[in-house]
Amino acid sequence: MAKITYNICVLIVTYSNRWQFLEQVLKGVTALENVTDVIVVDNASTYSVAQNCALLQDARIKVITNTENLGSAGGYKAGLEYFMKQTEANFVWLLDDDNLPVPEALEKLTEIWPTIPAADHQKALFSLRPDRRQHVRVAQGEDANRFFLVRNSFMGFNLFRIPVNQYYKLREKFIKPGPVREKAPMPYAPYGGMFFHKELVNLIGYPEAEFFVYADDSEYTYRMTEKGATIWLIPSSQITDIDKSYGIKYVKKVWRSIYLDLWNFRTYYQVRNSVYFYDRVNVSNSVIYGLNKWLFLKGQWIISKLTGKEENYKKLLIAIKDGLSAKLGMVNPEKYS
Repeated sequence: MAKITYNICVLIVTYSNRWQFLEQVLKGVTALENVTDVIVVDNASTYSVAQNCALLQDARIKVITNTENLGSAGGYKAGLEYFMKQTEANFVWLLDDDNLPVPEALEKLTEIWPTIPAADHQKALFSLRPDRRQHVRVAQGEDANRFFLVRNSFMGFNLFRIPVNQYYKLREKFIKPGPVREKAPMPYAPYGGMFFHKELVNLIGYPEAEFFVYADDSEYTYRMTEKGATIWLIPSSQITDIDKSYGIKYVKKVWRSIYLDLWNFRTYYQVRNSVYFYDRVNVSNSVIYGLNKWLFLKGQWIISKLTGKEENYKKLLIAIKDGLSAKLGMVNPEKYS
């Protein structure tokens, strides 16, 4: 069988001063077969992304320069609009500016794509990021909904899942994980590593810019699932995060809260947007959901008293209220400063 040739656009969003990461990613993706376009969305970086990209002397690289930081939601929206209207590529591969693919990552996606018996608008692929433990567990056969769509949870808390989670933890101590699968379904996924056809964009549209940052990728890719497409995690296609994500180094302790300890603008948007998203897609029993919400907030209140984080707790309540009230968009810094 003749090898299929694809026209693939790589879309990267960057901000601040992250050339040390972006340069590595650009050099990596421009060396890959079938990459016909590379779109870099500059979200008001503190240096000239366009000038630095020009030094690479690759005509496939196009830079979209935003005069203000539109967040991941606005950045990927602008990039996807360019992909759809200004390129001849059929596929897009979304990457964060610190997502460095292994050399065979894209080839693995293009090999598996035609083997999945679904129309172009009914499937999407997702590259594995090995530092994401939950993604690894899904690749090893765990049901993704154990981690990503636990019904009636509030901010990840669900009283009735505690014994189930303890069982899983105990089981993992004595039973080795299963072999890695060729592919595994996901209900939604981050931007970084998503690979899909332009026909899917025609079906679901663009990211919601009002999210600004955090949970916008969950909301956007969940639209794929809602419209009948399947997102397939492909473990053989791997990406290395060369810069660690926010909060990944945080060490959990008894009677501590990441929301109160690391309160800043990132936490505000993460909480607000997550509450907005999950309140709309994850509630099947309002009584259980309400109970989990009350217990979560009571626990955060107690921790705030024990750790002297009362002011951060008040701001947490504001973020939750904004999410439940669908008050999206960029906000006044006083809500998180």
